[in-house]
Amino acid sequence: MVREDLRNIAIIAHVDHGKTTLVNEMLKQGGTFRDNQVVQDRVMDSGDLERERGITILAKNTSTTYNGVKINIVDTPGHADFGGEVERVLKMVDGVLLLVDAAEGPMPQTRFVLEKALAQDLTVIIVINKVDRPDARLDEVVDEVLELMLDLGASDEQLDAPVVFCSARQGAASFSPHQFGSDLKPLFDTILEHIAPPEGDENAPLGMLVSSVDYSSFVGRIGVGKITSGTIKQNMQVTVCDYHNPDLKTSGKITALYQYDGLKKSPVDSATVGDIVAFSGIESITIGNTICDPAAIIPIPFVKISEPTIEMTFSVNDSPFAGKEGKFVTSRQIRDRLYRELLKDVSLHVKDTDSTDSFRVLGRGEMHLSILIETMRREGYEFQVGAPKVLYQEIGGKKCEPIEELTIDVPADSVGTVMEKMGPRKGELQEMHPQGDRMRLTFLIPARGLFGYRSEFLTDTKGEGIMSSVFHGYDTYKGDIPGRHSGSLIAFETGTAVAYGIFNVQDRGTMFINPGTEVYAGMVVGQNPKGEDISVNVCKTKHLTNTRASGSDDALRLVPPRILSLEEALEFLAEDELLEVTPKSIRIRKRQLDHNLRMREWAKKKAATEAAAK
Repeated sequence: MVREDLRNIAIIAHVDHGKTTLVNEMLKQGGTFRDNQVVQDRVMDSGDLERERGITILAKNTSTTYNGVKINIVDTPGHADFGGEVERVLKMVDGVLLLVDAAEGPMPQTRFVLEKALAQDLTVIIVINKVDRPDARLDEVVDEVLELMLDLGASDEQLDAPVVFCSARQGAASFSPHQFGSDLKPLFDTILEHIAPPEGDENAPLGMLVSSVDYSSFVGRIGVGKITSGTIKQNMQVTVCDYHNPDLKTSGKITALYQYDGLKKSPVDSATVGDIVAFSGIESITIGNTICDPAAIIPIPFVKISEPTIEMTFSVNDSPFAGKEGKFVTSRQIRDRLYRELLKDVSLHVKDTDSTDSFRVLGRGEMHLSILIETMRREGYEFQVGAPKVLYQEIGGKKCEPIEELTIDVPADSVGTVMEKMGPRKGELQEMHPQGDRMRLTFLIPARGLFGYRSEFLTDTKGEGIMSSVFHGYDTYKGDIPGRHSGSLIAFETGTAVAYGIFNVQDRGTMFINPGTEVYAGMVVGQNPKGEDISVNVCKTKHLTNTRASGSDDALRLVPPRILSLEEALEFLAEDELLEVTPKSIRIRKRQLDHNLRMREWAKKKAATEAAAK
């Protein structure tokens, strides 16, 4: 059976190359919306965090219709930290649209997602997006994409990939780089012509791989996947098995069955070969499971997702302000929430520790874990996290660490500063080539060398630099990398910060708090550029006297504080500090809150370092 009425595609690209905007226009021109319907930009980015940050975090399914053919579309994330989302959804499709920015060309994540697509022998359609940019390099970018495909060992058929020139924002596509289209018809025609229709035996026993898992408070866990053989029906008895776990064989019943129709799930009674469906009724379903006929239990191979490279420790909040702002504060609630995240995020790992109050959370990068932290705090969770650490491996008897391929795009006059910063961080320059008045540099750098660098990079390049990285592999340990050069300004007592106290302290460094902020002893209230921790009293008030001049308090000029975002706070953390996260606040604190005990520990550490040096 060949499903000529169906095509299954995924859209893959580097972050911010226009995937979600293109899906928007495909849905509009495919007739998904009414003519008078108000449609928001990037309608597929349904999560609050996705809309705020302008990035796609979770892969999502939708569909549109063109010339009587239903096109199932999977919109994928572009950020390297969410690469696990891309890896698993490629099993659901028969071809990909590879989106490349007409000015930036192929970037690190372009290489990563393309490599995964070529490895699964998927048909590729090259879409050069943003052709209306004034700095577009259309012919050069096409050559760069073809060179990348050659590097990745593409087959002759894949190298014959058609090229479509597109402006997703304008909803226009054409086959010529020098001619601007009027609609997306050339893109739709290319999809129908070059992406093979799904085929299989509809009368064979059922076989379906679960590539995604959703959750609903009404029906429980919802599995999503593509049917590779047979037919699935509502109320059908099925068996769940797993390619990587041969012992798993459980029975279940499909209580509800849906297909994607535009932006909504439509209930259906049955579906057959090639259809992407969602189903509920099997509570234990997870990504990578195979749904099959009880009479023919044959697990479908599933790609093993790349392992995490960094870890953070999540623990119960034990600060003096614990429990004041959060709804879920106990270790059991935090543990349940972390393990529930594993159901839909295949590249995240959670491990219990010797302590019942803390858990190791392993992920693909700082952004991967910071999105989880932000999501949890918005749901009402209160907890603490430690500074991120890389995961080392022993390979061939040698200590090895994760290496990132870092691509930096900066104005030519910032190159010297970037090179200077890369040296101590053990970055090795791989290539360097100009792009107009800008320069693109590619480095191989240890993952720990990137901790805390992003905000420094933006300052060095006056906000004009672009940096992105993707996991390159493990290599031998590169040696010590200097930690944070600055120290912390630490609150000496518990109370409310006042203008007079902050005024007397602000000459010591950059403040993180405003007057009126509640602080506790051991909480970090600012940054000291001299590299040592200093205890300060921001709660100190001015003693009233009879001789005080009226209006003298009005003369206090406070420097506006630097209010840290979640990512900036994680970058700032030192080894002996924790980040306290609540639904309303983000506070940096010392692990040891007591000043005297902290000084004793510091003296011991200093003595041990001096003894080791001798």
